[in-house]
Amino acid sequence: MANNNHYQNSTTTSSSSTTSAADGLSQRVNSPRFSGPMTRRAQSFKRNNTNNNNNNTHHEIDVLNSPRSEHTEAFDSIPEKKLTRLTQRLQPKRSAASGNLEFVGLEKKKRLGQWMFFAFCGLCLFLGIVKVSVNGWFGSAIERIGLDQDYWDSSTSLKNPTDHISHNNRYQDDEENDVKQTLVMVASGIVRDQDHKDDFTGIWTKPSSGNYTQCINRPKSHKKLDDKTNGYLLINANGGLNQMRFGICDMVAVAKIMKATLVLPSLDHTSYWADESGFKDLFDWKHFIETLKDDIHIVEALPPAYAGVEPFAKTPISWSKVSYYKMEIVPLLKHHKVVYFTHTDSRIANNGIPNSIQKLRCRVNYQALKYSAPIEELGKTLVARMRQNGGPYLALHLRYEKDMLAFTGCSHNLTAEEDDELKRMRYEVSHWKEKEIDGSEKRQMGGCPLTPRETSLLLKALGFPPSTRIYLVAGEAYGNGTMQALNQDFPNIFSHFSLSTERELKPFRNHQNMLAGLDYVVALQSDVFVYTYDGNMAKAVQGHRRFEDFKTTINPDRMNFVKLVDELDEGKISWEEFSSGVKKVHEDRYGGPYIREAGEFPKLEESFYANPLPGCLCEEK
Repeated sequence: MANNNHYQNSTTTSSSSTTSAADGLSQRVNSPRFSGPMTRRAQSFKRNNTNNNNNNTHHEIDVLNSPRSEHTEAFDSIPEKKLTRLTQRLQPKRSAASGNLEFVGLEKKKRLGQWMFFAFCGLCLFLGIVKVSVNGWFGSAIERIGLDQDYWDSSTSLKNPTDHISHNNRYQDDEENDVKQTLVMVASGIVRDQDHKDDFTGIWTKPSSGNYTQCINRPKSHKKLDDKTNGYLLINANGGLNQMRFGICDMVAVAKIMKATLVLPSLDHTSYWADESGFKDLFDWKHFIETLKDDIHIVEALPPAYAGVEPFAKTPISWSKVSYYKMEIVPLLKHHKVVYFTHTDSRIANNGIPNSIQKLRCRVNYQALKYSAPIEELGKTLVARMRQNGGPYLALHLRYEKDMLAFTGCSHNLTAEEDDELKRMRYEVSHWKEKEIDGSEKRQMGGCPLTPRETSLLLKALGFPPSTRIYLVAGEAYGNGTMQALNQDFPNIFSHFSLSTERELKPFRNHQNMLAGLDYVVALQSDVFVYTYDGNMAKAVQGHRRFEDFKTTINPDRMNFVKLVDELDEGKISWEEFSSGVKKVHEDRYGGPYIREAGEFPKLEESFYANPLPGCLCEEK
């Protein structure tokens, strides 16, 4: 942007008489302004564009010209006599002191030079001390910026954390150069994160493992797998990424129970996410086969001899025990040779399963189901960027998306219009059985996801300061202005969109399950994982973190917490009382070991994949 300053001043002088005029002077100043409307409202990675309304407007951070405000100042002609007097007044006058300096003796000049030399040396010494001190305090952070320069030069810099989930927040190369230095300072946390690293010992410390350790290896008496098979098992893993993950683990166990050969799983392409990613896109399929080669036979496709066989379609009963598959499904498999399971979710019970089968389920989940190279590599890169300041980070699964709120009937702090929209969506989805829901009552019973404001209050009350770096594992938060409180209280919020370059995310375009896998990797490696509702992602990540030596995982007591929030909002308790109450309620909810117990109804008991103890974790004697 260029600002044109135009100055004109012409005088005409005659030798015989003085008749001069100064032409008018006009000056225009147009100052550039940074105009960057930022929004956290963006398309959820579990959302189709058709679900947007007018409130979901996305913005880029742009450098724009401000409206031009032209200011023109005209000066009247100035007579030459006045102009001459003005010029004379502005001319410097020779002072008596300056004249006397010409006669200063040689001795005084030498003395003056010596004093100036000493002063210069003292100044240099002082600046040297300051430099050493500054390097001691901030040197490491500044060094990190230098080391990360290659990343910044590669493509697109980290986005401003307040624009953390916008699909359209990509900086173009020319814009990037203008704001790069500022973004580096924000992303590296030089300003905010210097004082919290040493103070976070308490809230970042993981719970005690209680002498529990992994125990999923095959026993020494494990029999070698023979070549016999009762038939081939085709499966279609249904649901989102983590539901499919659980289903694949169960189907490997079922293949073991039935002595079946498993054909490489196919994935659901017709669910709400409509993702076309295949098994090989999401997982390292060769690693999958190799890891399980001593447990079951796995093939990429049906052999030619069975390619023309019509599979027998079957939907297994949910929460089944081993006896169901041996008594009812094995005869079908032997007869038809090829059986196709239409659903895989929750087809084995959480409890009452032989230890060998439970351990196999864990070997599949925590060893065999390794994400594909693109997901794993970018995931590691994002983890490194979250740790750029050398400090810890928190992964937050904020399950406050439109579909979840419509399904649960929760609309606390939303407008009447937003509540009506959620209700319409609930009635439009035929397989959601519950239609009339009292959202207020459900919230009081702990049945609603925490709102972003409630989540902010939870984090603050537990002791997380505003400088905490947060990785958001979520789609778009529903509701106008919903994220405002969380953004203001915790400005260092990032997502896979804001941490990745355009080039890095290109292979993930229109592959929502791959993006979910990316979030899984970053959440698993976080120092603290917080989830605000019990979804499949929350179950999968918390179970994996328990398996990985009980990494800190905060499971909010939603029922008691919202009561404290309401008392705080009503002025019944002070902030100190609120914070103390929140800490007391959550003192044993940090992801430490406890025994999973069977319930009266399988659907209501704790998921095996959320807590693999007992089964995959054993106490050392």
